[in-house]
Amino acid sequence: MKKIFFNSDTILKNLALLTLRVSTALMMATHGWAKLSDFSAKLQTFSDPIGLGPAVSLQLVIFAEFFCAIFLAIGFLTRLSLIPLIIAMLVAAFIAHGDDPFSAQEKSLLFLTIFVSLFLLGPGKWSVDGQINRKNNY
Repeated sequence: MKKIFFNSDTILKNLALLTLRVSTALMMATHGWAKLSDFSAKLQTFSDPIGLGPAVSLQLVIFAEFFCAIFLAIGFLTRLSLIPLIIAMLVAAFIAHGDDPFSAQEKSLLFLTIFVSLFLLGPGKWSVDGQINRKNNY
């Protein structure tokens, strides 16, 4: 019983990182896909939270939420891919929804927390990055 509850086996850590990385990335990718597939309509209503213009802002958000999320899901260039995602969630939480109640900021803050945690922990062994860094390459 002690092994089940108090074991810190690396297999379980890697499984947890894989689960967290893939599930969060796929959830984020759905937000990016919705913006990408309806780009013209979103462009008419998309705000300009950082002063680059709505078109550039929307393109940057799509890049982060869709393309970086796909890289995160497979664990390729993980920490580099997390930087745009972290920036996007910071802008969403504190600029785009800065005056809104906490309930409007909650989702972006939750994603932000997960992305920062993944940035600190790394992708884990079961990722493209983990396979590139293996000592016993084939």
